[in-house]
Amino acid sequence: MHDLKFAVVGAGHGGKAVAAHLAIKGFTVNLYNRTFSRIQPIKKMGGIELEGEVKGFGKINVVTNDIEKAIRGVDVVMVVVPANGHNYIARICAPFLNERHVVVLNPGRTCGALEFLNVLREEGNKKNVAIAEAQTFIYASRGMGPAAAKIFRIKQAIPVAAIPSRKTGMVVKKLNVAFPEFIPAVSVIETSFNNMGAVFHPSITILNLSRIESTLGNFQFYIEGVTQSVARILEAVDRERVTVARKLKCTNIYSAIEWLSMAYNVVEDNLFDAIHSNPGYAGIMAPRTINVRYITEDIPMSLVPISEFGRMLGVKTSVIDSLIDIANSIFKKDFRASGRNLSRLGLEGLNLSQVRNILIK
Repeated sequence: MHDLKFAVVGAGHGGKAVAAHLAIKGFTVNLYNRTFSRIQPIKKMGGIELEGEVKGFGKINVVTNDIEKAIRGVDVVMVVVPANGHNYIARICAPFLNERHVVVLNPGRTCGALEFLNVLREEGNKKNVAIAEAQTFIYASRGMGPAAAKIFRIKQAIPVAAIPSRKTGMVVKKLNVAFPEFIPAVSVIETSFNNMGAVFHPSITILNLSRIESTLGNFQFYIEGVTQSVARILEAVDRERVTVARKLKCTNIYSAIEWLSMAYNVVEDNLFDAIHSNPGYAGIMAPRTINVRYITEDIPMSLVPISEFGRMLGVKTSVIDSLIDIANSIFKKDFRASGRNLSRLGLEGLNLSQVRNILIK
């Protein structure tokens, strides 16, 4: 057994894979889920069966819906829940987190670590807790049953950053004991703004609303869902994201087409050709409903913060704003109010220098 102890928060597809993989590697792992019925089979079995790239049975130390029991005495808290659950997890963890803990959001989407830290402060936790976020999730994985998961692929070189960035080295050093795949990012500006889901997910879904509803998602999401016109909208969203990031003085930002080249070795001079040349997208079907995290998570937790930073910095984000407005109309919600706005991130009224001071120094 290793000395480092982990808590995994969230027992969905990803949480089960992380918990089982850590346990198979020989780490002590506690697993938390808000709904006990979801984890009752895991408690009964004593662990999680893992298949795919990693095979074996991961014995879980504590299986609980009591967050205090889950994180008591652990070193690293791996939060593996949708981004719109980060606020809730921060609130229930706040009374129990201390200087010993490292919290890692897997992934943070856009500004996840900042929101988590701000919630801790709101809840009265002033302790020196290291809060970090991964740029993307480490696996392509799926739950295969109540107490089973499958890792299809372990991704390589996952950037991680902490707030403030001087803690990043310490966080990555701890994570590397279990996961050599994590690498240090320059700052959370990099991990937040290189969130490619913000570019692809909401735009393609919203621009294919009628097709999703009429066919129940019976078409290839990236191949058939991205026509020349849709690709031009994606390029516009991407330009706005990159412009805001550069205004924040993020030096390690890349465009969607550059990301496709790095991630999939696809080299084209426009986004339409790059998407259609990517064999990794072939066969991925559209969601069966528009009530999907591509909108309900990616709009408030990815596009709203990009828009909000644009407003702060005087950068026009008219296409992103249009997508947010359309989503508000469809769902009869105010995603700007419920999402990661400047107030929720604790940045309202601050200037660029003050924001960078919070995020980096």
